[in-house]
Amino acid sequence: MRLSFHPGRLGALLLGALLLVLALHHGWPGLAGPSLAPALPQDPYIQVYFNQSPAAAYTDPYRRIQRHGDDLEATIVEAIAAANTSIDVAVQEINLPQVAIALRDQAQAGVAVRVIVEDQYNRPWQPLAEFQSAQLDEYQQSKQAERQQLIDADRNGKIIAQELEKRDAIRILTKAQVPLIDDTADGSKGSGLMHHKFMVVDGKTVLLGSNNWTLSGTHGDFAHKDSRGNANALLKIESAELAAVLTEEFDLMWGDGPKGKEDSLFGLQKPMRSPRTVSLPGSQVTVQFSPVSESKPWSQSVNGLISTTLAQATGSVDLALFVFSDQGISDRLAPKSQAGVKVRALVDSNFIYRSYSEALDMLGTAIPDHRCKYEAHNKPWAAPISQVGIPSLPEGDKLHHKFALIDNHTVIIGSHNWSAAANHTNDEDLLVIRNPTVAAHFRREFDRLAADADMGLTKDLQNRIQRQRKQCGG
Repeated sequence: MRLSFHPGRLGALLLGALLLVLALHHGWPGLAGPSLAPALPQDPYIQVYFNQSPAAAYTDPYRRIQRHGDDLEATIVEAIAAANTSIDVAVQEINLPQVAIALRDQAQAGVAVRVIVEDQYNRPWQPLAEFQSAQLDEYQQSKQAERQQLIDADRNGKIIAQELEKRDAIRILTKAQVPLIDDTADGSKGSGLMHHKFMVVDGKTVLLGSNNWTLSGTHGDFAHKDSRGNANALLKIESAELAAVLTEEFDLMWGDGPKGKEDSLFGLQKPMRSPRTVSLPGSQVTVQFSPVSESKPWSQSVNGLISTTLAQATGSVDLALFVFSDQGISDRLAPKSQAGVKVRALVDSNFIYRSYSEALDMLGTAIPDHRCKYEAHNKPWAAPISQVGIPSLPEGDKLHHKFALIDNHTVIIGSHNWSAAANHTNDEDLLVIRNPTVAAHFRREFDRLAADADMGLTKDLQNRIQRQRKQCGG
């Protein structure tokens, strides 16, 4: 079929519109917009977003980079702006200015806003020289440098008061007297980590996932021009019943808030909470919170819930994890693999080859630690698999995901890393969602990450094993 366009203004406009659409979807040279993958259907009650999604594009508001991905900050801000009565935020770290401004504006408009953060991130910006830089490790100094660049809107290397007022998230919240506490509100020096990443709006809308509300967790780093943010997921769930469960967790931590009694409960001060299941049209969602005391049976813990859910797999298990160090989960997964369930795993490059990593067990190998000792109760798989490895990510980005996809139907997701610290020390949330429409989004995300991953007994891994065993006289 031949398309013809008649001369004149209308024809020119139509042609321009057509070219723009083609540019957005096919990435024609010289025309705006990256190539987009087809959008997947969203469940009406559970929407899924990925900051490195190939099916969406936006312009990073701080680095001014046009890039692929869902704009997670915009999704959060939109949910905040839609609030009529209440907003409860429990997130490890917040440094995104638009989020802080949206929370401030809603609080000033009369919406009841409450915010909980991890204590080490509850401080306004200070110059690096005043931040006892000599006592900061390389990671902490890089975070401070990134924060300075975020606040330095005109990029002249100097922070002025006006920039602080508009770009320093914690300063924006505290100056506006938005009620905010951290995990020292219980009178302690802070729990293991207040690691939650959830928000409840108007007692009916829940946002949660793996992303911290930070530049590096959402958009990408200034230090690495190709960075697109640590690979993360954000879910928006419409459910008053689920919102009520999360509000109970929030209230335990909040106590009577800032300047009240030291009655906040963090970490193991909170009572044991068993998994709770809520139903949505087309979905079943189970939620549990950490930490769980080591005095309780491991099967009753969040890692126990993960293990039990994985054991229900009949066809496939795909893992995309920041860290995987819980031996019990690995031991439960091994017989599923031997029984024919196809198991694949992607783990962040900073953790995959550490001595305690269960990725090594899955590959049928082990590495002694710096003391030349092997992990206690270590059990490499008798029938190793090769589909375990490291995804290829832009420089500066981490695989920060904490999800499992089971039989293309069930998703495990939340703030909870698959570690003992998450299970027994930190304040964490974990959801098990049974919904094939939701699962399809995680299917595409896993396949995207696995497509060019470095799998199996890589050269790097073999060299590490040889070096460590030689050092240990093995």
